[in-house]
Amino acid sequence: DEIDFEFLGNLTSEPYILHTNVYSKGKGDKEQQFYLWFDPTADFLTYSILWNPQRIIFSVDGTPIREFKNSESLGVPFPKNQAMRIYSSLWNADDWATRGGRVKTDWTQAPFTTSYRNFNSNACVWSSSESSCTASTENAWLTQELDIT
Repeated sequence: DEIDFEFLGNLTSEPYILHTNVYSKGKGDKEQQFYLWFDPTADFLTYSILWNPQRIIFSVDGTPIREFKNSESLGVPFPKNQAMRIYSSLWNADDWATRGGRVKTDWTQAPFTTSYRNFNSNACVWSSSESSCTASTENAWLTQELDIT
């Protein structure tokens, strides 16, 4: 299972594309892409994923950009039955990611780097099919949802 925040390559002067996807039970096909209203390379920003049994909310600097609701009752797989890990990487996806694969990676610009600061993770730990989390005050995110605004 995966919950993805991916930055797709771009050409100079074109907006960056933020690609989101949710994989569950080996099935993806739940992509949504966003043309960013800012340059994500200009400064540090806060990218957040709130994932609870009811929904997954993708946010940038506290602004929700996508909500993926748990629709298992309609036959849509939702990631909830296995432990997951957090990974961050740079990878070459120039066969599809940059303008549909038309723009290839310029390897003369290597090495490619990324930086992080103030990384934080708040998560439940699964052990023997039981969660370490309960719906208590310190775990309010377990039932958090978006309001009308």
